Amino acid sequence: MEVIIGLLFFVAPLVVFGLLIGRTVERKHLRRLDEHDESHRHFLITQVKSFPSAMQGERPPTLVVAEVVIASDYLKTFMASWRGIFGGEVRSFTTITSRAKREAIARMVREADALGYNALCNVRVDPADVGGNNTQRKNPMAACIASGTAYVAART
Repeated sequence: MEVIIGLLFFVAPLVVFGLLIGRTVERKHLRRLDEHDESHRHFLITQVKSFPSAMQGERPPTLVVAEVVIASDYLKTFMASWRGIFGGEVRSFTTITSRAKREAIARMVREADALGYNALCNVRVDPADVGGNNTQRKNPMAACIASGTAYVAART
């Protein structure tokens, strides 16, 4: 009985603290990504291989690449292991991959914007799990590499 009470007073606050910190960090990152998307609404991003509305005579198109790795925290990993036992979608890992994709695109847009371009075409985003199914690595991570061609598009 004393062990259970000791666990409740020691473990429960740690779990609650971990949940609060993890959610706060994740929400802050998502808020920053939303702000970036809003501030770069004018930026044209397409997956087509051509240059839609490209201006002739401007600087030549160039390749831009961005890489991101986002790791899961220990509490999410622990909770996901329980989800793995009982089955179902592990949503915390899905959000990590989604955040990695969005961050990679945002970095690519920032790089192209800094070089003076206002559009990206032929955008490719390749996610990878770099630490999930390995027994020696305890903390799953999502890696994402994004590439695209930056060019100057006519303002509409």
